[in-house]
Amino acid sequence: MDRNIEAYIKPGAHAHLVGIGGVSMAPLAEVLKGKGVDITGSDMKESETVAHLRSLGIPVIIGHLPQSVEGAGCVIRTAAVHNDNPEIAAALSAGIPVFERAEAWGAIMRHYKNALCVAGTHGKTTTTSMCAHIFLAAGRDPSVMLGGTLPILGAGHRVGRGDTIIAESCEYCNSFLSFAPTVAVILNVEEDHLDFFQDLDDIKRSFRRFAELVPSNGSVIVNADNAGARSVAYGLDAFTFGLEEEAECTAANLQEAADGPEFDILVHSQLYTHVKLQVHGRHNVSNALAAASAAYVLGVPGKAVEEGLASFTGAGRRFEKKGEYHGAAVYDDYAHHPDELRALLTMAKGLGYNRVVCAFQPHTYSRTAAFFDDFVQVLKLADLVVLADIYAARETDTLGVSSQALAERVPGAVCCATPEQAAARLAELAQPGDLILTVGAGDIYLAGEALTGPGPI
Repeated sequence: MDRNIEAYIKPGAHAHLVGIGGVSMAPLAEVLKGKGVDITGSDMKESETVAHLRSLGIPVIIGHLPQSVEGAGCVIRTAAVHNDNPEIAAALSAGIPVFERAEAWGAIMRHYKNALCVAGTHGKTTTTSMCAHIFLAAGRDPSVMLGGTLPILGAGHRVGRGDTIIAESCEYCNSFLSFAPTVAVILNVEEDHLDFFQDLDDIKRSFRRFAELVPSNGSVIVNADNAGARSVAYGLDAFTFGLEEEAECTAANLQEAADGPEFDILVHSQLYTHVKLQVHGRHNVSNALAAASAAYVLGVPGKAVEEGLASFTGAGRRFEKKGEYHGAAVYDDYAHHPDELRALLTMAKGLGYNRVVCAFQPHTYSRTAAFFDDFVQVLKLADLVVLADIYAARETDTLGVSSQALAERVPGAVCCATPEQAAARLAELAQPGDLILTVGAGDIYLAGEALTGPGPI
């Protein structure tokens, strides 16, 4: 059996995608169909994404049935689908090759002159989105693959005709090691996904292998302010950015205005451009420097960086305003790692609201257990805390950890079993001048939408 995926995703071939409604599977289906591949797919439930794929002429079956893979030349699966899935088991039994989603994206990347891959423990979606805005402003007509939605695209992906693909690149299950970056951005390297990685050293080895995928005529871009990123790039000829440590791309004359930070971007101590951001926080200044560094090494003029960043208002679920409730502003954010939560709450505390009310839903038992004490300390930054039960995602509880245990360690915190109960508690707490944050990678956003939606709470 040929393990070269290129042989199976050429015009006239038939590829079946398991989990086709996922955030990076759906754009993959569109891209492959655009290349002349006959695409079919399956997903667990109906969704707007599934409806969209069907409108493009891609048949999607709801449920995982063994017969769905019949006639396929290959099967491509999302990382959440394992060998015991009925479709995967049927494909393996029939000798149909099964590939990971990341392998398909890697094959696609090899057809672009520039493959800009953005990696890091956090900040990937925002920085990838900033890059997309910059390259669109430059008229480069990029293809884009995100792990979230971006308002300017109306989706999490874009199929362009230019010579550049911009891809959010996740380390989980070593997915990004199947990619083919010509420019690799490493924002930060921290402990996370400890259900897959052994420890921080194991994570660093993965990121190092990712950096080493870049050819000699490409660029590795590294955050000089992050110790993990620096150690991963040790000995490599990396292009650096940073706010604190000496770096090739830096910010000068930084002013934190009420409507967002404004600063000069210097490259090799020379003015590259001046930018005004519509997103707050020091972490977003750093993300902007990362995006500007990628633009610089790929020959994008500073004016396009200025225009692209000026138009960026945030990716979906990244400090996204949902509306107001009883005079309180309601925002939603995807933060699910202690460092992300700390950056979010630190930024929020500086915005001038009377109180910051944080409704947090921990994501996975393994992450909650690994960072339990960190979450306790970070949640104390909020004025009031409401905790929803842990969002299990791919896991079952074998660790005996709970949101209730977190609540008992955070003064004044209360625990709610569901987003609906969290919404009811937030409604009781809301006061004019408050900032209400719904935070986490699960379904906690439903609590904010319940507050700001048309119906009664």
